[in-house]
Amino acid sequence: MKFKYLLLAPAALVAAGCAQLSPKEAVQPVVEPERAERSPVLPNVNLTNPLLFQYLVSEVAGQRGDMGLATEGMLDLAKTTRDPRLAKRATEMALQSRREAPALEAATLWQQIDPDEAQARQAVAAILLNSGRLQEAKPHLEKLLAGEGDKVGGALLHLNQMLSRQKDKPATLALVQELAAPYLNRAEAHFTIAYAAWSAGQDELALREIREASQLRSGWEAAVLFQGQLLQRTSISETLEFYRSLLGEYPKMQDVRLAYARLLVSDRQYVEARAQFEKLLNDLPGNPEVSLSVGLLAMQLKDYDAAEKHLKQALAGQYRDEAMVRMYLGQLFDERERYDEAADWYGSVGRGEQYVPAQIRRAAMLAKQGKLSEARQYLRQIPVLNNQQRVQVVVAEAHLLRDAKAYDEAFELLGKALEKLPNYPDLLYDHAMAAEKLGKIDVLEQDLRKLIQIKPDYAHAYNALGYTLADRTERLDEARQLIEKALELAPDDFFIMDSLGWVHYRMGQLDKAEDTLRRAYTGQHDAEIAAHLGEVLWARGKREEAEKIWRDALKENPGHETLLNVINKFIPAK
Repeated sequence: MKFKYLLLAPAALVAAGCAQLSPKEAVQPVVEPERAERSPVLPNVNLTNPLLFQYLVSEVAGQRGDMGLATEGMLDLAKTTRDPRLAKRATEMALQSRREAPALEAATLWQQIDPDEAQARQAVAAILLNSGRLQEAKPHLEKLLAGEGDKVGGALLHLNQMLSRQKDKPATLALVQELAAPYLNRAEAHFTIAYAAWSAGQDELALREIREASQLRSGWEAAVLFQGQLLQRTSISETLEFYRSLLGEYPKMQDVRLAYARLLVSDRQYVEARAQFEKLLNDLPGNPEVSLSVGLLAMQLKDYDAAEKHLKQALAGQYRDEAMVRMYLGQLFDERERYDEAADWYGSVGRGEQYVPAQIRRAAMLAKQGKLSEARQYLRQIPVLNNQQRVQVVVAEAHLLRDAKAYDEAFELLGKALEKLPNYPDLLYDHAMAAEKLGKIDVLEQDLRKLIQIKPDYAHAYNALGYTLADRTERLDEARQLIEKALELAPDDFFIMDSLGWVHYRMGQLDKAEDTLRRAYTGQHDAEIAAHLGEVLWARGKREEAEKIWRDALKENPGHETLLNVINKFIPAK
C-alpha cells in the first residue's frame, strides 16, 4: 500500500505541473468579435424635470447599493421614453443585482427599441441561456451569427464561452449542432461541435468533428491540441505518433511540441522528452518554463550538471514560482550528496507556500545522513503559521520515524497530534498507516472510516481500507466495493488500480487480476505493483515473466521490502 509523499519527484512535476490544457482552456482566450461603432436612433423626448429627477434617483439608489429601486426606476424610464440608452442602463442594473426577470424584461425592451443592436440581442440570449432556456435563446443566437458575416468563425468559437455553464450537456450539444449547421464549410463550426460533444461525453463524435476542423483549416494548432487530448483518452502511443507525424510537417508548432514533450514524460520516455524540450529551448531561448522542464528531466536522468545549469537559467529567467526552483536546486544538491549547498538552497526559500516543504526536505536530508535526532529537532523548530502547517510538520516527523522503522514512535506521535487536532485528514490517514505497520487493523479501520465520513471524496482512504481488508482479512467483497469506490473517485490512479488487481487475486479471479495489474504496471512502473503482478503471473504458471518483472523492478528499487519479500517467498535464497 503506497504512502503519499511530501514532494513530487522531478518527472512527476514535469508531468503534473506541465499538464495539458483541457479542451475548454485550449479554446481560450476567445474574444467576442469586434463590432463597428454605431449610433442608435433616439426618441424625440424632451428632458423634463420629472424625468431628470427620476433618472437621478435611480442612479443614486444604484450607487448606494439599492439595485432593486435603481432597476425599477430606470426600467420605468425606459418604458416611458423608449430610449435605448436607458433600456441598456436598466439591463446593466438588473444584471448587477442578479435579478433575472427584470433583466430579461429590460434587455427585451432594449432589443425591441433598437433591433439592430447586437449587444441588446446578445444580452437577451445570455439571460435566457443563464436560466437554461436554450430553445428560447436559439433564434437570438441564430440572428447574432447571421449578422457576423465574414467574422462568423470567431462568433462560433464564442459560443463555447456562452454555453460553458449549461448543465444539460446533451441539450447544449443539440443546440450547437443546429446553430452550426449553416456554417459547416468553416473549421470553427466543427471545432464548436467537437467541444460541445466532448462536454456531453461523446468522445467519438468530438474526434470526428475536430478531425473535420483540421482538414478544413490545416495547421490550426488549437484543433490539433484538442485532437491530441481526445486521442490521449484511449491510446498514448497513438497520440504520440499523431504529434510526431504532425511535427514532421509543421516543425514550428511550439504548443504541439510542448504537448508532445509532456506526454513523453507521462509515458516515461525521458530521453526523447528532453530532446523535445531542448528543441523548444532553442526556439524560445530564456523561456523559464521550458528551462525548468529541461532541468527536471536532466535531474531525472541523473545528468546533474545539465540539471543545475537549466534550473539556474529558470531562476535567472524569473520563473513565476522562484521558491519552487530553489527547492528543486536544494533537492539536486541533496541527491549529489553535496549537503552544505543543498542546505543553502533549502534555506534560501523565503516565507511563503514553499517555505515549510523546503524545511521539511532539509530535515529529511539530515535523517538521510543518519542524524535522525537532529532532523526531528530541526522539524520542531520550524515556525508554523496555522494548524495545516503544524500537521505537515508532524506528518513529516512521522515519516522519518517510519523510514527508520520506529513504528511505535510514529504511531504515538500521530496519536498525540490527533488528540489536539482530531479531524485533520492527513493525520487520520497517516495514523491509520502507522497502525497498519503495527498490525492494529481495528485502529486503521476506525481512522479511515472517520476520514471517509469527514471527507467522502478522499479516494485514498477508501483504497487504503479496501486494500488492507483484502490483504489482511477475508472480507473480500467489502474490500472490492471500497476499492471500486476509490477508483470511481480517481479513475486514473494506478495505485488504486493495483489494489483492485490485488483483491481480484485474493478472490481467485486470476484473469481479472492479471489484466488489471498489467494496466496498472504499464501506467506506473512501481515496485509494489511489480511485486503484485509477478505474484499473479507466478500463480498462473508464467514464472519466467514473473521473475523478469521482479528482477527489473529490483534493479530500479534495490532493497525494496515488499519486492524482496515476494521474491524470497517464491524463489528462496539458496
